[in-house]
Amino acid sequence: MPDLRPILHINGWLLAGLAVLMLIPACADLITGDPDSLVFLASAVSTGFFGMALVLANRRRTLALDVKQAFVLTTTVWVSMGIFAALPFKFADVNLSYAGSFFEATSGLTTTGATVLVGLDHMPPGILLWRGLLELGGGLGIIVMAIAILPFLRVGGMQLLRTESSDRMDKVLPRARQLTLATASLYLFFAVLCGFGYWAGGMAPFDATVHAMTTISTGGFSTSDASLSKWPGDLILWNGIVFMFLGSLPFTLYLRTLKGSWRDLVFDDQVKLLVVILLATSIAMTIWMEVEGRAPLWGGFEHALFNILSVISGTGYMSQDYGMWGGLPHIFFAMLLLTGGCTGSTTGGIKMMRFAVLWQVARSYVRQLITPHGIFQQRFNGMPIGNDVAISVVAFVGLYLASLGFFTIVLAWIGLDPTTSFAAAAACLGNVGPGLGEIVGPSGTYRTLPQSAIWVLSAAMVLGRLELFTVLVMFTRHFWRS
Repeated sequence: MPDLRPILHINGWLLAGLAVLMLIPACADLITGDPDSLVFLASAVSTGFFGMALVLANRRRTLALDVKQAFVLTTTVWVSMGIFAALPFKFADVNLSYAGSFFEATSGLTTTGATVLVGLDHMPPGILLWRGLLELGGGLGIIVMAIAILPFLRVGGMQLLRTESSDRMDKVLPRARQLTLATASLYLFFAVLCGFGYWAGGMAPFDATVHAMTTISTGGFSTSDASLSKWPGDLILWNGIVFMFLGSLPFTLYLRTLKGSWRDLVFDDQVKLLVVILLATSIAMTIWMEVEGRAPLWGGFEHALFNILSVISGTGYMSQDYGMWGGLPHIFFAMLLLTGGCTGSTTGGIKMMRFAVLWQVARSYVRQLITPHGIFQQRFNGMPIGNDVAISVVAFVGLYLASLGFFTIVLAWIGLDPTTSFAAAAACLGNVGPGLGEIVGPSGTYRTLPQSAIWVLSAAMVLGRLELFTVLVMFTRHFWRS
């Protein structure tokens, strides 16, 4: 059994950081005179006390982690953060049960963007700011996890991104610190630019700030029930498109670009695939709306690109209710719920890297059928794709689809209709947020779902965010015995 003390120590420091973060919305409510400032203050004290107790009770000279400890740490961090981040939602004046509060907090931390809150336009600033901060912090945590930890755990083909070999995780924490500093600087710079773009487009400074946090993190929490459709205008629309796209690309490629390797970003296989899918589906949807007389050509393209990118990136913003576009768009968006952006970004879903690898494996297999004795090299970004990577990717996609089927069946068993069951499962497992249908579609919320469904979908969000195997491996006997 792995030593849990360094795991608890790190969890404690992260909870202490979460407590400090709670003071920001407390100040916002204090300035506006809202009584929820006391809720955030009490939540900060409780979270900070528990976090520091873990730190002091599990002090170690070194924090070197082996692979097993890294698996446990990755899972426990997201669960423990969700448990305590839910406290302000539970005790603030928003009328949520603890199940709903945990769902909202988990949705923010995993940058899913699914919500059980209504009446956002009239909600106190503290809660709105807290939702934005959870997605901003969660997005940064996801990037660091994807580029510093998951490659070492060899989850779903992520070993393709591994930059150094080691049987232990001794270098994970120093590397994570270095990557966090570099990535956080760029990440926050993008957020600031995004905020200025929204402000220039007509948003109030507070709305622009919150939307900047939830755009670059591809989370999608808004300050309005109408999402971005409340602020019409090309500048708002294209600002969202630009920064949702930037949030969907691998942040390691940005760092390489700043060092002069701009070709890595332009010619990356998964970036090229993402651009092709975006343009192809947007053009197809534009033609559909033009033929159906639903929108003029340019306006149709703008809204098609915005909403398709919003779903692929997992942001979940809405410029129009695409649920009203007709039958063909429903099929498009149902498929897009499964895709996701690039690995090393804040997006969820299967992700472009795995689709690129699957294409290479399938093409090689077809060639092998034609020429049984031929040798065909599979490559990703010029690197050979080993059998371990191919097997990992195929296993991940198979397990992803099986998990989607499992959650869909469970939700249907709870009592949800087939469309809602599939859409909610796909949207939460893929960390997209809004799904399809009247209940969880772009104009709906998850608030009316049964409490049991809320817990199931909370589990789906965590499972999808942690790339499935990271969580499921701990439910095997071999993990704890060997």
